[in-house]
Amino acid sequence: MEDGQVQNVLIVGVGGQGVLTASDILASVCLASGYDVKKSEVHGMAKRGGVVYTHVRYGHKVLSPLIEPGESDVLLAFEPAEALRWSKYLKPSGTLITNLRQRVPPASCLDRRPQAAVRYPQEIQRSLRQQLGDVRVLDAESLAMELGNPRVSNTVLLGVLSNVCEFSTEDWTSAIERSVKPQAREINRRAFLAGRNMQFPAAEEEPAAAPAMEAAASLAIADIEIRETWCKGCEICVVVCPQNCLKMNDAKKAVVADASSCIRCMLCEWLCPDLAVNVH
Repeated sequence: MEDGQVQNVLIVGVGGQGVLTASDILASVCLASGYDVKKSEVHGMAKRGGVVYTHVRYGHKVLSPLIEPGESDVLLAFEPAEALRWSKYLKPSGTLITNLRQRVPPASCLDRRPQAAVRYPQEIQRSLRQQLGDVRVLDAESLAMELGNPRVSNTVLLGVLSNVCEFSTEDWTSAIERSVKPQAREINRRAFLAGRNMQFPAAEEEPAAAPAMEAAASLAIADIEIRETWCKGCEICVVVCPQNCLKMNDAKKAVVADASSCIRCMLCEWLCPDLAVNVH
């Protein structure tokens, strides 16, 4: 990087996706490489599924932590609607990396009836590709699940980000090791390499379709899986469920009360800050 040049990376998503951890790892990589780093973040709604974003700026000398609209070199979005929301911050020559999996906010699902319309942006990928040149889309959660732990989807996305940054694989993996618990180092290393080794189609190719909310009327009774050891008893899933499918037990853990009433709105899965709930 030339003297006076500053690299701007904007990382956005919703609560529980690991946005702040990812930005901490990026900042650690930059500091270890001798750069001046400034970071600013907003995370007040992190435990309630709200918007979380962080500005990371690095270079030989950085005076401000904030990225102005149109000045971000990279936009790393953990959720597609957030990619659309923040796309105006990206330079015309910048790179957008976005997760494919939607996390629809509660306000978009006020009508809980089966097959009711959801007020969530449609055709997001197509809109982004029309606006921007370099758009890289992946389903980080599915890849993380293949590796055995959905919590490392943020590390998968960091692996993709590493291909547009100047740092080596060793720089990244060392920073990841410093940022996670010893027992999680190997799975995070594998997740990072999986993201780093991903290949993306050319800009003119047709984008992949986003995973859609399936019509509840055409499906069998939902299988609601709750990982008890992951549940911290926050009650978010119980409160947001429109059909009262879940309840808290005597141990202050969420459990299934009535799966037959589930309409697969997916709010319990999407809003769980600890990824303890899966609806199949």
